[in-house]
Amino acid sequence: METENADARTYEKIVLTLVVPVFNESETVSLFMERVKKVFDEFDWIGLDVVFVNDGSTDNTLERLLELKNHYRSIRIVDLSRNFGKEAALTAGLKIASGHVVVPIDVDLQDPPELIIEMIQKWQEGYDVVVGKRINRDSDSWIKRKSATWFYRIHNKISEPKIPENVGDFRLMDRSVVEALNELPESRRFMKGLFTWVGFRTTAIEYARPERIAGTTKFNGWRLWNFALEGITSFSTDPLRIWAYIGGVVASISFLFAIFMIFKVLLYGVDVPGYASVVVAVTFLGGLQLVGIGIIGEYIGRSYIESKRRPVYLVRRVYGQKD
Repeated sequence: METENADARTYEKIVLTLVVPVFNESETVSLFMERVKKVFDEFDWIGLDVVFVNDGSTDNTLERLLELKNHYRSIRIVDLSRNFGKEAALTAGLKIASGHVVVPIDVDLQDPPELIIEMIQKWQEGYDVVVGKRINRDSDSWIKRKSATWFYRIHNKISEPKIPENVGDFRLMDRSVVEALNELPESRRFMKGLFTWVGFRTTAIEYARPERIAGTTKFNGWRLWNFALEGITSFSTDPLRIWAYIGGVVASISFLFAIFMIFKVLLYGVDVPGYASVVVAVTFLGGLQLVGIGIIGEYIGRSYIESKRRPVYLVRRVYGQKD
């Protein structure tokens, strides 16, 4: 594997595959291809292969992609049977990617294609993975920036391996890295974690992330929350362990309070029971139990889904050079 990897980096022409998941992005796909063409037309030693993964779009994204395919021979289109989510779309794109190097990239051009040239240069120096690290998140809302910061802190505190902060899916990967990712069997996939888990020699390139060129983001607060839960439960069992500690603390407090009440009754006689304190105690403990059951249920649900061994995605049709 290492010999093949080294040989690939000395080819006169390097094949670069861009993996581009799209969902209702009819406004952006043409702008994206124009920018990409403008960037890579200057480098005849790079053979461009663009894999668009249509993740069940309900607008005319597929029609726009098919029109673009008539103008750009480098385009291939993977049309999924329905919307499976970005993680599944990335998985589908990586499965069909055939380049010496592969770059997942968003179609909204918040990840600048110009940076890929510098990534390739780092790859030629011997790095297997070159990640794009955002030096600012000014294009995101205040809530999104804060929630992202806390997610990385919590995830990296309790999970292994740790995810680099402010690093998304935008990265260059050697062929060997892509093949390693394609061998992973799980159906619930948190790609940022999987990218880190496979390892390989990695470096980073910093960049300022611009605004979207058109359209709107498909991630809302609820989807981001579920995405964060997916990431934490995929790579850590600490939430389960934490509730064992919480249970021990609550049980200890209850035991000490019981001893206190016994001595109080012995010293001062029988106390008049307070309904408010009983209600508060019952609801508090009940709430803790429900939260703990919910966390256990999250892990059991993941195991249940994995046990079905359903495919991560289903392809309706592939359009492109390899039809």
